[in-house]
Amino acid sequence: MLHVNHMVFASSILPCPSSSPSSSRTAIASCSSTRHFFNFGFNPKWLPINPNQSRTLSFGYRYRPVSFCALKDVKSSSSPSRNGNAFEFDVVIIGAGIIGLTIARQFLIGSDLSVAVVDKAVPCSGATGAGQGYLWMAHKSPGSDIWELALRSQRLWEGLAETLRDQGLNPSEELGWKKTGSLLIGRTPDELDMLKRKVKQLSGAGLEAEYLSSVDLLSMEPALLIGDSCGAAFLPNDCQLDAYSTAAFIQKANRHFKGRYAEFFHDPVTGLLRSGSDGKIEAVQTSKTTLYSKKAIVVAAGCWSGTLLRDLLREGKTVLDVPIMPRKGHLLVIENFNSLHVNHGLMEVGYVNHQALTLAKDFEQTSSVSMTATMDVQGNLILGSSREFAGFNTEMNEFIVARIWERASEFFPTLKEVSLSDIKHSSKVRIGLRPYMLDGKPVIGPVPGLSNVFLASGHEGGGLSLAMGTAEMIGNMVLGSPGKVDPAPFLLQGRC
Repeated sequence: MLHVNHMVFASSILPCPSSSPSSSRTAIASCSSTRHFFNFGFNPKWLPINPNQSRTLSFGYRYRPVSFCALKDVKSSSSPSRNGNAFEFDVVIIGAGIIGLTIARQFLIGSDLSVAVVDKAVPCSGATGAGQGYLWMAHKSPGSDIWELALRSQRLWEGLAETLRDQGLNPSEELGWKKTGSLLIGRTPDELDMLKRKVKQLSGAGLEAEYLSSVDLLSMEPALLIGDSCGAAFLPNDCQLDAYSTAAFIQKANRHFKGRYAEFFHDPVTGLLRSGSDGKIEAVQTSKTTLYSKKAIVVAAGCWSGTLLRDLLREGKTVLDVPIMPRKGHLLVIENFNSLHVNHGLMEVGYVNHQALTLAKDFEQTSSVSMTATMDVQGNLILGSSREFAGFNTEMNEFIVARIWERASEFFPTLKEVSLSDIKHSSKVRIGLRPYMLDGKPVIGPVPGLSNVFLASGHEGGGLSLAMGTAEMIGNMVLGSPGKVDPAPFLLQGRC
């Protein structure tokens, strides 16, 4: 039995007793996806971004306090702010995960619009903080609907890393950036044939990709158990990030836009305010604040996005059912583990198949475990991963954790010499709820019937890797600018 200490950061639409903001002006509402950390007997070196850092807000010409007496034509589906706080922005973003923060960044650097980010909790308290941080193309397919978005996002991340270098900063320190390359590993003749086709396909799409024989693979990853029927697709330019470092960096950069940017954390969204004249959504109502939007409202609340929209629009004329579902995942993080070192990001071919697993009633069909392995910039070993349809349940499943360890041991025999109980004091489990769409594509675009409300969610396990392209796409939609990627596959129409 594993000893578990809980560090719980759960998001929901209703206020949480533990979410007591220190200042009404720093409270913001977010309903981003849920992530739990379970620590096996130690305190992590990284913690959620301190919400107290947000206490001082600059109120510049772009957004200003608003008097309720001047807004009698606005009819709200919920009670007005109890303390009367109301502010006006050009764009209001619900959700402070990597998607929400990156969208805010896009508006700040790409326009002169003012932006507010609201969240029930704090940045990185949802699926973002529970991920492995990889920016990999090895498991993507050229020609698929998501390919161009993934490729564009990766190039934007690479551009950001290069910009940091030009400014004399170290991307590794600022973002947890590692250009390790990725290995997609196969262990059967059928899997090797598939990998050879994939390498040819990826190379044809312009990526640097190479097929590795068992001998070549062993030379690159000596810790792997290699048989004759073993090989890999190698993409040397694939990278990885640390979600916490990256979110903290983007948040810090956003705060430099004083007078145009504000954060409202620990303040759940409770309603949307409609205009009495045309029914247009004019503001986001939180438990303590009213945030009026002059141009756009963006819902980037992870797996809670569909529930959030449905509940907030319940009393209006708009009926909307966005089928974004929570897909639970576990990752095992081991600190200072000297028994195993990996040189690249590793993933078994089965991960690609499990990623496409759809709903089923049987537990064994709705849960899957496939091997992924990375080392972060601190030298921690991160092993994954699981996929499970379990509703919004975020309790640790010891059976799943054991399966992750056992599956990794099949690839790294040195792990068989170590038991989970041996590493309990240096290990933790990340648990997150991925925002899942049945067709495997995120929803990015305007909400039908609500011209100024946009949705950016459903990225499942690819939120970090797709964040930059998603932000660019939302920015182009709101500003009416031409985009680099066709948004049609990601629009909501016809998908709910």
